[in-house]
Amino acid sequence: PVSLWQAVAGCRLAQALTQYCVGANYGWLLAEGLFLHKLLVLAAFSGERCLPAFLLLGWGAPVLFVVPWVVVRYFYENEGCWERNEKAAVWWIIRCPILVAVVVNFVVFVRIVRILVAKVRAHQVSRGD
Repeated sequence: PVSLWQAVAGCRLAQALTQYCVGANYGWLLAEGLFLHKLLVLAAFSGERCLPAFLLLGWGAPVLFVVPWVVVRYFYENEGCWERNEKAAVWWIIRCPILVAVVVNFVVFVRIVRILVAKVRAHQVSRGD
């Protein structure tokens, strides 16, 4: 039978993997926004050249905050399955990078909308209507 320690360790691993997946989700959302922005801004943009950077942002960036979260969680808030967040400082290790990604993605979104509106207006002016 599975011991209690093994069950708790498995549950904590699942929590860490969940946090990594959430971080990767936001990382890839940001990578896609930056990719679209580059496509609109640079006429001769090659996606293949930037692919390693986007891969690092999508899959690598979450490691930079999930691993420290696991370490801090283990030493300072090592209770249960890590499903509760009683110490806000520990929780912000995960939330702060995600919040930064959302804010940067929003700025990129606004810039993309401005570029598209400018292109539509330029196209309408060139038609002479």
